[in-house]
Amino acid sequence: MNSPRLKEASKVCLHSCCPTPFLNMPEEHQKTVSKPARTSVVCRRDFQQKTAASIFPNTRFTNHESLPSLKESFLELKKAYPQYVETQQVDDTRAQEYDHLSQSNHACLDYIGIGLFSFAQLQKHKYQLVSPSSSSSPPAAQPSHSRGLNFPFFGISYKTGNLKVQLLHGGQETVLESAMRKRIMGFLNISENDYSMVFTANRTSAFKLVANSYPYKTSRKLLTVYDYESEAVEAMIHSSEKRGARAMSAEFSWPRLRINSSKLRNMIVSKRENKKKKRGLFVFPLHSRVTGARYPYLWMTIAQENGWHVLIDACALGPKDMDCFGLFLLRPDFLVCSFYKVFGENPSGFGCLFVKKSVIPILEASTSTGIVNIVPAKELLQLAEDSSGTDLEIEQPPKFGLEEDGLTSLSSFSGPLSNETNQFQSQKVEQGESSDLRNVEITGRLEGPKGSEMGSSEIHVEHAKSGGNGDQELECKCLDQVDSLGLILITNRSRYLINWLVNSLSKLEHPNNAEGVRLVRIYGPKIKFDRGPALAFNIFDWKGEKVEPVLVQKLADRSSISLSYGFLHHIYFSDKYAENKGKVLEKRERGANQMVASNSKGKCDEGITVVTAALGFLANFEDTYRLWAFVAQFLDADFVEKERWRYTALNQTTIEV
Repeated sequence: MNSPRLKEASKVCLHSCCPTPFLNMPEEHQKTVSKPARTSVVCRRDFQQKTAASIFPNTRFTNHESLPSLKESFLELKKAYPQYVETQQVDDTRAQEYDHLSQSNHACLDYIGIGLFSFAQLQKHKYQLVSPSSSSSPPAAQPSHSRGLNFPFFGISYKTGNLKVQLLHGGQETVLESAMRKRIMGFLNISENDYSMVFTANRTSAFKLVANSYPYKTSRKLLTVYDYESEAVEAMIHSSEKRGARAMSAEFSWPRLRINSSKLRNMIVSKRENKKKKRGLFVFPLHSRVTGARYPYLWMTIAQENGWHVLIDACALGPKDMDCFGLFLLRPDFLVCSFYKVFGENPSGFGCLFVKKSVIPILEASTSTGIVNIVPAKELLQLAEDSSGTDLEIEQPPKFGLEEDGLTSLSSFSGPLSNETNQFQSQKVEQGESSDLRNVEITGRLEGPKGSEMGSSEIHVEHAKSGGNGDQELECKCLDQVDSLGLILITNRSRYLINWLVNSLSKLEHPNNAEGVRLVRIYGPKIKFDRGPALAFNIFDWKGEKVEPVLVQKLADRSSISLSYGFLHHIYFSDKYAENKGKVLEKRERGANQMVASNSKGKCDEGITVVTAALGFLANFEDTYRLWAFVAQFLDADFVEKERWRYTALNQTTIEV
């Protein structure tokens, strides 16, 4: 049973009701009378008040069929945020370069990070691969067998090596790797004079590489700041403690899940006179990829002033946040980020580990896995055939039921799936997971200078083109689009959408309940000017019992909405909220795919399993509205049982893993 509003959202186009008169108006008419400067505190408070007062004011929805239509809701959004119409350029980019999102009617709300290529770019190379000599033929003329194949632009091959040696001396870098590295460092505004970089299989691999090389003999402590369970962080803690590190974690105060400042400060601040001696490694995410909470950059400065090496986890940053957040001022010792290939397609890609050159000499030599080569598909397949009996490890197909970073996600597909089993196959949310070698991976043609060896190379990377100095310039259209859109437009758009969603979810209440029990509980920041575009929430039935996040995720996928779920932990309850602790926290049994970190010391995991949604820069209002309409269906007391029965009936095959 699907909500009528959910069905309507799949058919309505908002372009006609989204005029952009100010975009074409002469510049002199766009100027407004200057007003006295207002403090940021006042502006943020006004934003919160305006959101609450403008979007469905004094309204509660107790029936999913009574929700306003998509167009009516869009009018509420524009009334609250008139500047939203100025983000039409994102909708245009989505329509031109990512038309599969509309054709498949799939809301991809499980992606965190930044893509490299556009879907249109992918399609272009798929067609050129199938029929390179008939460029005049339309894409529809492709052979039927080719349309079902998935053609990422590259693959990765694992290699065992020494991180310190790799950073100091580098390796034999292919033209593709050199072009990719330069494009990414340019995108992130990172200088090659200050940092060295290696490609890693994913975020977890980057964290483990640091843990296996960091000098814990002299700098014993590891301090992390995560409000959710992260596979990458747990792997780092596990490896670090095996090498003698003392692991510590920040805590987050209930109910708003803000950093417990006094406790974190006590762990960071050194009482010793000799602050030049490094205390350890401080691992800091700029904001939570689960709750959307943003953390003050001041913590990094405090850590540096008190003798800590700092690792910045930038994997949850927005597309233009990185080159604008003041990297040149903070100058962290380590930085980790990740990229996936194409939004809404195969989420595989790779991670990037940056190490400040002045820090490399203190690292300890350690042979470990995790470093990878970026390999064009043709070479990758040749390696797979020729690597028998060698120590080269080729990437393997993703396994069923894998998790990454504590966030489990259903696959985001651009077309219908053949059966329920494939539909619910779990993919890793973390970008950089390995691809299936059975899917041929093609990158096009690398055109080197005339007369060079590159001119006769068998590596085909058509989206790479010669620069004037002979270097290869890689065309990553998604990065180009982000650069063109800019930080202000992307940030404003995500701010409007996520706060509209938070406000609208809070308006859903169970019927016939005198206490006005709300359907949704949101964890972390609510309506807030500077919250991130990620959301952690749970759904509760009319009896107050939580609907299991994994079930919510599966039912969302049936409505072509991809969500994730995670586990919030390190929650601190003050005396004021002590009585809530037993009601809020749940004890979780460790699953087969959960790492048992050595710091657990036999204690049970306590925390909150939550549903998570993330709005990437390509998310539009229809995606946001469809999630709201889907959640509203849980106001129907029979909805969960009906859908559970339907899922069981359609998916009779049981797969043992």
